[in-house]
Amino acid sequence: MSSLANRAEKFNKLYKVLKKHYEPVAPPADRKVLEHLVYACCLEDSTYEAADEVLAKLLEDYFDWNEIRVTTSLELAELMKGLHDPLAAASRLRKVLHGLFESKYSFDAEFFKKENLGKAIEQLEKYKGISPFVVASVAQLALGGHSIPVDQALLNLMYTIGAITEEEQKQGKIPGLERTIPKNKGVEFGSLVHQLAVAFHANPQDKKIRDIILSIDTAAADRFPKRGGGRKKDEADPAEAPKQKPGAKPDPKAEAAAKGKKAPESQPAAKAAEKPAPKQAPKPAPAKSEKQPAKPEKLPAKPDPKSSGAKPPAAAKKVPPKPPAKKPAPKPPAKALARKKPR
Repeated sequence: MSSLANRAEKFNKLYKVLKKHYEPVAPPADRKVLEHLVYACCLEDSTYEAADEVLAKLLEDYFDWNEIRVTTSLELAELMKGLHDPLAAASRLRKVLHGLFESKYSFDAEFFKKENLGKAIEQLEKYKGISPFVVASVAQLALGGHSIPVDQALLNLMYTIGAITEEEQKQGKIPGLERTIPKNKGVEFGSLVHQLAVAFHANPQDKKIRDIILSIDTAAADRFPKRGGGRKKDEADPAEAPKQKPGAKPDPKAEAAAKGKKAPESQPAAKAAEKPAPKQAPKPAPAKSEKQPAKPEKLPAKPDPKSSGAKPPAAAKKVPPKPPAKKPAPKPPAKALARKKPR
């Protein structure tokens, strides 16, 4: 939208159409500030019925707010299954309770009513993990301020009806909304538009919801989200690509088209020559039934004296055989010897 007057006209037309299809939801008058905080954490991107049910379960199943604060997000998400994003809601709730406890060491949030509205909002925004939707919801319903809560569901709806640009949708802003809708109509408008936004966010293909949106702006049909994520026709699905036969050469043009690049018209002959030769088929393995001849056992190799560095043993010397021993000559008898002795 280029002008603020066109935005205001779009917001007013939206308000009139909402009154025909939805009933406003008013919060309980005796709801405390802390309960508004918890309820807003549950209501973001979810229906009023689901948020009411989750708040009732929290008050019934847990002893006090501190028990909820120290409970893990996964455990809380099991209790918040009816919400659009239970895990995100559980994380928001725990962070809000942590921020309140660390600032006041208690779970009494009624002091916000005594503060100036601007100062109260500033203190709420300091809580780690608190979302703009929760801050605006508490400011509007508990503190009497004029700020229409904006979540992702409402941003998607406003973009679809042409009330904001795509850049404003990314920034999370709806310029001119509080200026067009007066303060005395803020709570009613906020509850009506939240119902349509959540229904469209949960099921953007619902025919009844689309008809309501088209009654606000006929050009919204061009901004409806596409089925299957809005994939363009010219974007080919790799799963739908024709499979190549085994052994066939890949087509360079088809590969380049899949990658989004132009295929080269001709390739140099040098690259073609660099293609590896086709591999030979492996020889068939012998059948299991055929017995293979047993391999002869290898004798242990003799140690190499050169490689080991040890000296080879000296060769044994050949000893010549000893000659046979000669027998001594027989001694002459003693009488013969005595005769020969000289006198």
